[in-house]
Amino acid sequence: MDRNLDHKHELILERLVAGSLPRNFAWSDVVELIGKMGTVEPRGDNEFAFVVGRQRAFFRRPSTHSLAAGEVSRLRKFLHEAGRGQGTGHSNDGQSARTPREVAVIDHHLARVYRGLDGSQPKEEDAVRPYDPHGFHRHLIHRKEAHYQGERVPEENSFYEEVAQDLAPAQEIVLIGHGTGTSSALEYLVEYLKKHHPAMYQRVIATEVVDLSALTEPKIEAIVKRHI
Repeated sequence: MDRNLDHKHELILERLVAGSLPRNFAWSDVVELIGKMGTVEPRGDNEFAFVVGRQRAFFRRPSTHSLAAGEVSRLRKFLHEAGRGQGTGHSNDGQSARTPREVAVIDHHLARVYRGLDGSQPKEEDAVRPYDPHGFHRHLIHRKEAHYQGERVPEENSFYEEVAQDLAPAQEIVLIGHGTGTSSALEYLVEYLKKHHPAMYQRVIATEVVDLSALTEPKIEAIVKRHI
């Protein structure tokens, strides 16, 4: 526990580094938290340098009172790199509190991350879309697509990283998608986890290829129960 953090700021840190990405996260809370753990340096024109330990990153004050989802994801990455990714709540074995099981249903346009479908906790759903602040990659059509001359447009790794961060607290992970080979976002996610998050990849207990157009929540629950 950081002696500079009171209970309020411990809870803010926990929301930022664990579980699904929080929505509507207040800029004022972020500035307070970083100020408690390190320093916030104004850089002019609404830009600020956040410094925690040896890590430094630049963030702009949002036009609204809350950070956009993409900026929250970037802030989480910054805190992990600064060594603050374990949160403040630990179990007796020193591990961060984890959710029993999470399920990601993914295609190239959208990922839905479910938790509690096995009845272990209340059901939640968190949708993660490819990061696209300027509208250049809608439906994963790359803005430089013309230069690839028929080759497949590159995937957006920021999309898969955000899915990975949503899955980070899970003890067990079930991945559901459709298609095979380069047409499969599921296979890309599996390879992404294997390369960039090998410990998380080891917690993937099952992958399922299904027709997503006919997939309902009861069918997802049935898939999860097959792997209990």
